[in-house]
Amino acid sequence: MSSSCSSCSSAPQKGGDKKASAAHALQNELISSTLQKIKYKIFVMSGKGGVGKSSVAVNIAAALADKGFKVGILDVDIHGPSVPHLLGITGQLDVERGNLVVPKKVNDNLHVVSMESLLKDPDQAVLWRGPMKTSAIRQFISDVQWGELDFLVVDSPPGTGDEPMTVLKTIPESLAVVVTTPQEVSLADVRKAINFLQYAKANIMGVVENMSGLVCPHCHENIDLFKKGGGEELAAKYGLPFLGAVPLDPTTVVAGDLGKPVVLLEEDSPAKLAFRKVADEIAEAAESSFEVASSTHT
Repeated sequence: MSSSCSSCSSAPQKGGDKKASAAHALQNELISSTLQKIKYKIFVMSGKGGVGKSSVAVNIAAALADKGFKVGILDVDIHGPSVPHLLGITGQLDVERGNLVVPKKVNDNLHVVSMESLLKDPDQAVLWRGPMKTSAIRQFISDVQWGELDFLVVDSPPGTGDEPMTVLKTIPESLAVVVTTPQEVSLADVRKAINFLQYAKANIMGVVENMSGLVCPHCHENIDLFKKGGGEELAAKYGLPFLGAVPLDPTTVVAGDLGKPVVLLEEDSPAKLAFRKVADEIAEAAESSFEVASSTHT
């Protein structure tokens, strides 16, 4: 009876389990080796879609790179990646010897990896469930030749699903930046996102309020189109740092369509100045968190 059970297709395959376990352990080593070369990992997330999270992630990363930091952007929004469009990136990723993936170069200080760059057809839908998404995100970290970085900015899809949970498990030292808009419909979802981060014992760096009022392109006065200040109030309620507010600005839309972050445009604009200020706050907060961690472990 025991011999027939051992040949049954439903019986545990010990050899396969050992191989899978060894492969997982090897990948863990590769992930650890990769992360050791990256000083700060910034995890950008939102409670709901449509709040401009990817725009915030891209402009923060571009502003940090423009300040002289070495920056990578990891776009883990598997079903709706928008980072390549915002950066004007097309084509597939290159693979070097040893199956190491080379990130797409935006400029000398900024490189990016996105799911879209792995697809032959960028309009192709990705029909993946949890385990496949988890595996892909781990590979984005273990198999990509990031090299030495000051910042890795991770753009996560909205909500509290498989992708953000995988990132937090794979990069437990991530510093989470929560993006919201001022109105209540967004804030309600952000409260859930903060609850999720607290449950996951994540390090929350702070809150960014996007679409915070509208600067009139003619008179340059502020118009509270979608309210203003909701994100700042939410941060205060939860005792979180408020990293800054970015107004609605037509220049941001034009820059996005051109495939160039608004922070890299030559002319100044309200959004450009606001994003640069947020990037300064993030750089300062990251350095502070690093000093706290260092003093804790000495």
